[in-house]
Amino acid sequence: MTQLTDAVDGSGRPAGKADAVATGRRAGRRFTVEGFAPRHDGRARERGKALRGRTPRERHGEFVPADDRPTAVEAIEASNAGRLADLVPIRLGRMAATPFAFLRGSAGLMAADLAATPTTGIVAQLCGDAHAANFGLYGDARGQLVMDINDFDETVPGPWEWDLKRLAASLVLAGREVGADETTARQAAYDATGSYRRTMRALAKLPALDAWNAVADDQLVSFAQAHDLAEVLNRVGTKALGNTSARFAAKSTVRTEDGGWRFTAAPPVLSEVPDATASAVAVALGPYVRTVAGELHPLLSRYHVQDVAFRVVGTGSVGTRSYVVLLTDHREQPLVLQVKEARPSVLLPHLARAGYPVTAPDSHEGRRVVLGQQRMQVVSDTLLGWTTVDGLPYQVRQFRNRKGSVDPAALLPGQLDDYARITGALLARAHAHTADPGLLGGYCGKNEELDEAVAGFAVAYADRTEADHAELVAAVRAGRLPAEHGV
Repeated sequence: MTQLTDAVDGSGRPAGKADAVATGRRAGRRFTVEGFAPRHDGRARERGKALRGRTPRERHGEFVPADDRPTAVEAIEASNAGRLADLVPIRLGRMAATPFAFLRGSAGLMAADLAATPTTGIVAQLCGDAHAANFGLYGDARGQLVMDINDFDETVPGPWEWDLKRLAASLVLAGREVGADETTARQAAYDATGSYRRTMRALAKLPALDAWNAVADDQLVSFAQAHDLAEVLNRVGTKALGNTSARFAAKSTVRTEDGGWRFTAAPPVLSEVPDATASAVAVALGPYVRTVAGELHPLLSRYHVQDVAFRVVGTGSVGTRSYVVLLTDHREQPLVLQVKEARPSVLLPHLARAGYPVTAPDSHEGRRVVLGQQRMQVVSDTLLGWTTVDGLPYQVRQFRNRKGSVDPAALLPGQLDDYARITGALLARAHAHTADPGLLGGYCGKNEELDEAVAGFAVAYADRTEADHAELVAAVRAGRLPAEHGV
């Protein structure tokens, strides 16, 4: 086998020609190949440790709102731009329900706050909205359940700390919502950070290929020491296995006179669309097919498009355009695709303020979402792709692909720390796909200094979010903002 690395002498130094002659060994070859790493120096951990001098870990506990910070109402009004006006009250009604729900819908406001917080300069592909409810189960190509981050609308390269701090703050808010005492709520943020840190250090010790696929889902509970959550995950998994296109279609479609199938309206969540809109969405699936792996083209060619409907999506995305498309095969078995509008990441305006170079925007926002998801997940939906409808970018994915989730705001207080450790481990695994785990692990270190700091930030930011939520509720009551509750 050709030797591709430098030869080294007993001291660890690269051997020169004289050394090679003396020892009878040939000098190693050096190759510089585009897309591959240059020669590794094996000092990523030391470089990570050195970053503590520039950004001490205790500084991650800092949070002081900037003087020019927009008010909660101003931020919400700005984020409503471009959304469908008749759906905005649903969005605001959901955000007004609780402080945790407010956080879920205000990723842009938190990014504005995070832009002023200390960072190390290490860049990872971010989820961009890594709150505790954006982790869950979904099916792989063979229907086996996988647990991972499952929402990537805001994904973009950026400071890894932003994802971790958003997760930690959301856990404090979820803890307060379930009635946990303040010590327990803070402990959840502490445990998520500790799990992130320990997982990153563990990944740094593995060969690259093993680290990429590490923390197998069937070992996740044991790895994160989350045994109190095992029963909850089993229940969620059982329910997720039945959460399929076939089940959704059975409840939401009806046979037409000509033998086809149509969605049945259930407004405001599921509604009919005009023929022109349905045709535009259906036609856009042609270009979408070209964004899916070529080996799947024969599979998609066996489905016929039956109908298109509009379906309201989750809290952060309410008001964006989102469609479900009903397809059937030769046995009339259904496949439902979601065609969801992809807006620019709300993190982008704040990265430059934080001192991070903003790369040129992706030529297609749907492509940005799909590639970001594939970079972070160990296993992604095989039918992920993107397209354009009436000049707007969309992402396309399977709908009800055996999806299931744990609602962190419905856990028992004693289960919150287990869930925190699981999500912290999953976030570390996702970040390690695009950031060197040796570098991050070296910075995070062995002790709990980072855990304490991020937990302190999480409590402070949870307090800030509760104040923002109160401002939203007051604006709704005063009639400044419209809100429709219970949808």
